[in-house]
Amino acid sequence: MKTNSGNFFEDFRLGQTLRHATPRTLTEGDRALYTALYGSRFALQSGDAFAKHLGFHKSPVDDLLVFHTVFGKSVPDISLNAVANLGYAEGRFMKPVYPGETLTAISEVIGLKENSNKQTGVVYVRTRGLNENDEMVLSYVRWVMVRKRDPQAPTETLVPKLADCVEASDLHVAPHTDYATLFNTELSGSAHRWDDYEPGETIDHVDGMTVEEAEHMLATRLYQNTAKVHFNQFTESKGRFGKRLIYGGHVISIARALSFNGLANAVSIAAINAGRHVAPLFSGDTVFAWSEVLDKAEIPHRRDVGALRLRLVATKNLPCDAFPDKDDKGVYPENVILDFDYWALLPRKL
Repeated sequence: MKTNSGNFFEDFRLGQTLRHATPRTLTEGDRALYTALYGSRFALQSGDAFAKHLGFHKSPVDDLLVFHTVFGKSVPDISLNAVANLGYAEGRFMKPVYPGETLTAISEVIGLKENSNKQTGVVYVRTRGLNENDEMVLSYVRWVMVRKRDPQAPTETLVPKLADCVEASDLHVAPHTDYATLFNTELSGSAHRWDDYEPGETIDHVDGMTVEEAEHMLATRLYQNTAKVHFNQFTESKGRFGKRLIYGGHVISIARALSFNGLANAVSIAAINAGRHVAPLFSGDTVFAWSEVLDKAEIPHRRDVGALRLRLVATKNLPCDAFPDKDDKGVYPENVILDFDYWALLPRKL
């Protein structure tokens, strides 16, 4: 059989290594399209002159464009038969990616757990994104619910123990850069630096963005994400929701772009600590977002830049002025669609 129907849950084995196909060279065109899709305004990824002034070679590719590209490489081998992508952990951005660099991806199966209905199971993988020099630019864990081909097929079981968060001492900051002395807050859009935020602070990002079917399809194709739940209305019309799901990464990018209003100087994502797609999003829904400062940390041997641990919560069709959140039992309001925990880098005061 020459065609690929994708792996089902029982096809995965603990310790299995998957080298994903189709190297992807990221270009200035990809950057422009990413900006057109989300309207991201973070200065470091928007302007070459701004980035060079800080000591970067040029303006790097948006961290989430790198993440989605590496994620997309893994889909044909891991989640072509997925029901849902469930979560993320231990994500680290290791070095900037610049236009013209080529990314590939490798995944290792680190956990498996069959669901009680025997129709599906959860696959845990650690995926690494590499540049053309085989230098690691990104590493993360995700877990995804995948259909079984044969409900009676035997499977292995191991649920991996994952870190609650990436240690601040393990965060990467590009060398030969200066975020403090040379950071122009007039051009970045905000005077608020790392020193101005405190744990426990919450920020309503105010703005909303309505999701259009055409934009979502463009975005998912941009990442070469071939998951059936995002593309095939013929198949999904017979499924649980009766229509295509919006790719969860699309939600993350929208929420991150919205967070500019209140966190404009959080110019880089250094790590992904955790992430959960709480509920599905569909075309026509409007996304809002709010953030909570969970922690702040100094970067070893750096006085110019600090890290904020941020929790980014996104909702659909519900403004966030009341900061909708899970209750004491961990149950979310029906409008909450994303709970995303990450470290961001910000300039410090002199």
